[in-house]
Amino acid sequence: MDKQILLEGIDPLEFFGVNNSKINLIKKLFPKIKITERGNSLFVKGEEKELELFEKRFALILDHYFQFNNLTDEIIRDILASGISKMEEKSSTEKDIIVFGNSGKPVRARTPNQRKLYGESSKNDLLFAIGPAGTGKTYTAIALAVKALKNREIKKIILSRPAVEAGENLGFLPGDLKDKIDPYLQPLYDALQDMIPAKKLEEFMKDGTIQIAPLAFMRGRTLSNAFVILDEAQNTTINQMKMFLTRMGLNAKFIITGDVTQIDLPKKSNSGLINAMNILGKIKSISIIKFDKRDIVRHRLVRDIVNAYEGEK
Repeated sequence: MDKQILLEGIDPLEFFGVNNSKINLIKKLFPKIKITERGNSLFVKGEEKELELFEKRFALILDHYFQFNNLTDEIIRDILASGISKMEEKSSTEKDIIVFGNSGKPVRARTPNQRKLYGESSKNDLLFAIGPAGTGKTYTAIALAVKALKNREIKKIILSRPAVEAGENLGFLPGDLKDKIDPYLQPLYDALQDMIPAKKLEEFMKDGTIQIAPLAFMRGRTLSNAFVILDEAQNTTINQMKMFLTRMGLNAKFIITGDVTQIDLPKKSNSGLINAMNILGKIKSISIIKFDKRDIVRHRLVRDIVNAYEGEK
């Protein structure tokens, strides 16, 4: 009996190992199965019962790779021997881990309000995460989005920011619109690069599984089966915020992050974020998590800097 197993979104060197050492280990542990690697596929041949067992165990290896972004000989041996994924083992003991980033590094909800955002995201489809710089609002939100994608709860991640120039003029920057906008969206790229291997992230960006775009590009769309994050939302106008919120389609989760002390709009009183919190705050199925100085997870001086500026008001 012959079967083909497609291997999409993998780094061949990481998955197969140097000189195919890891796939050779799998072959050694399943001596009754003939395994041939060709491009992004494995071709396996053997008796039906042996193939069924192999497929189940190999699926756990793939799950581990996509969850943790790494694969070792020890992990391969453990999974093939026990039929238990390391994700199942970790889930009961590492409750604050949201997702595993590059090289298996855990991304945790590290502060009370990060943990609150993590918890509330499983209950409600629309969340506001508000607070000062350095509190991990956006980073935590992106980790939640990557987790949902890895768990196949959604089909795409959409990250957006309003293209308000914080004291700079994009018109003077070189290049086309993408070249001018990309630096402004760089913090979103940075977070994704921490959590998804470069090759896989590039594939996701090319096929539209992950999209990063200015807020204006959301107009006219219905965002379904998606995890959508609007960052720097304090710089949206009231009409922009209304437009964004009404993009929500079926099986969609929206997280809106912002800092109301850093509004770059000409008329700060017209911030769409402030307006939305005022008029939507009483709706039960919407969560508003207010981060504060205790959640700052950057350099220890950031908290002192925030305190100093607050003291000037």
